[in-house]
Amino acid sequence: MSRTYAEPVDVGVQDGRPTRFVWRGRLYTVLGVLDHWVISREWWKQQNPDLDTPAEREFWRIEASPGPSAEAAHGRNAGGARGRSAEAARGRSAGAARRHSAKASPRRSARAGTYELRHDLATGQWILARVWDLTG
Repeated sequence: MSRTYAEPVDVGVQDGRPTRFVWRGRLYTVLGVLDHWVISREWWKQQNPDLDTPAEREFWRIEASPGPSAEAAHGRNAGGARGRSAEAARGRSAGAARRHSAKASPRRSARAGTYELRHDLATGQWILARVWDLTG
């Protein structure tokens, strides 16, 4: 069972992948990427769309483990690299859907959970879109 949130989060990115994020004052460390896909937004339904702006959203289904509070996260620059992913993704052709999976890390924690992050390439904003039930 999963629950949708659509809450903004600060995401740390390395080599184009999320490595950690801060949600509700807590730092989460990404243990592995379970799935990744990119979809095109319906730019043709907008009045006067900016065709030079990417019309894509990137989704990451990840396994992550909660860690320290936001104060500790700020000391570790949790969101400092998030712009690199957006810049790298802008080089992609708009409208093409891509999907790939990566093997999850074997370092699973008893408290690890499954989360879905959404990255809007036009604005650079990250959203925690969905959380799967951690109880079972």
